[in-house]
Amino acid sequence: MDHRRTPLFTALKEHAATNPVQFHIPGHKKGMGTDSEFREFIGDNALSIDLINIAPLDDLHQPTGVIEEAQKLAADAFGADYTYFSVQGTSGAIMTMIMSMCSPGDKIIVPRNIHKSIMSAIIFSGAKPVFVSPARDENLGIDHGITTRSVQRALDRHPDAKAVLVINPTYFGACANLKEIVDLAHSRHVPVLVDEAHGVLIHFHEDLPMSAMEAGADMAATSVHKLGGSMTQSSVLNLNTKNGFVNPQRVQTIISMLTTTSTSYVLLASLDTSRRNLAINGHEMAQKTIDLAQKARRSINAIEGLYCFGEEILGGEATFDYDPTKLTIHVRHLGITGYETENWLREHYNIEVELSDMYNILCLVTPGDNEETLSILVEALRDLAKTYYNVNTANELIVKIPEIPQLSLIPRDAFYGDTEVIPFKESAGRIIAEFIYVYPPGIPILLPGEVISQDNIDYIIEHVDVGLPVKGPEDRNIQNVKVIVETDPIF
Repeated sequence: MDHRRTPLFTALKEHAATNPVQFHIPGHKKGMGTDSEFREFIGDNALSIDLINIAPLDDLHQPTGVIEEAQKLAADAFGADYTYFSVQGTSGAIMTMIMSMCSPGDKIIVPRNIHKSIMSAIIFSGAKPVFVSPARDENLGIDHGITTRSVQRALDRHPDAKAVLVINPTYFGACANLKEIVDLAHSRHVPVLVDEAHGVLIHFHEDLPMSAMEAGADMAATSVHKLGGSMTQSSVLNLNTKNGFVNPQRVQTIISMLTTTSTSYVLLASLDTSRRNLAINGHEMAQKTIDLAQKARRSINAIEGLYCFGEEILGGEATFDYDPTKLTIHVRHLGITGYETENWLREHYNIEVELSDMYNILCLVTPGDNEETLSILVEALRDLAKTYYNVNTANELIVKIPEIPQLSLIPRDAFYGDTEVIPFKESAGRIIAEFIYVYPPGIPILLPGEVISQDNIDYIIEHVDVGLPVKGPEDRNIQNVKVIVETDPIF
């Protein structure tokens, strides 16, 4: 296929050039009706292609023209049989994957360290999650992915599972042996869905981990906007139909149900052009990014008190491969937390990192970086280490997670069930009807339908007391919690 073509973006430019008289939304009508300061900042070109699904521009919900052409080009670029554009981000693509595979009551095997969109899809579909604990890195205080053996145990125990979901790569860039997991699941006639949010570049370079499509997975949700150059909120859903598990027509129906009818053509155009750039220049872009990241990694590891993991972590089941463009920088030996490091870098060097936790910060190196940006980061980290190393006492690495609670109700039944609010400290033994996530390390501690234990309560309160962020519940102070109403016995 001719990847120099951008059917959608070209059609948008040609349509805008005719300067049509518009009697349709959006109401700003090529910027004439928008705020003047915003218009001046954004520019008339962007506003001129902020259009809707009029006939010349096709319709994302039932594409037969330029959007269909653009999606076929994307499928070719990503090695997929079908590709669907998402303007609802990778969250929308992930929800589509799960809801295309699972009906009410169906089991789905998922890692415990899931993105909230996965849990949202489980609630919407009425599926029953079978949780697998990710492998924990006791040296770094982070979690990697799930292993082949853990997936095998889950499939042995739940042979009726309708799907297995894998995160590949993880947020920190670690990968299990995805091909092995896919082959195992397929041998049991179970499809594999991949959260590939942080893996768009891996499709385009042999020195990066294997992509979901290359591994033979059945569906993969991939964030083009995170690392591939498209605009925020634009992603793709890739399908492999060769194994017969995926019905592309049903996938189209589900993604349409989850997508606004006022689709952003600016986002769609950025997907079309980013596909062109990746298909033509992706290998070169990835090589440059890898080289920059590896050079920075070596410089960071030469700084006393800091550590940025690399190939030396490979060899475990959960660390079969890794993405070197993710710089996970361990700061525990400076005697400060990752949160404090994030704030220090912002205040002293105007640097914003991707995330921080108790012991680490994560910096993403992308095709948008260059020698200058990485030099600023390394110099800032040298200054950070000089400020704190051998001044503060190194923190002891403690990462403890309560056991995964018993799931007593399907999450959808709990989320939509009859509930009451009670004091959190008095909730042991009750079934929770909302989410509680504690960071670090980012694994949900309680999900709708699970039985609250005293260990859960103690663990969460301990984190709240030391000021670590707790997310999920309606009561942000975690004084109260929403639980399922228990019916009094009748005598």
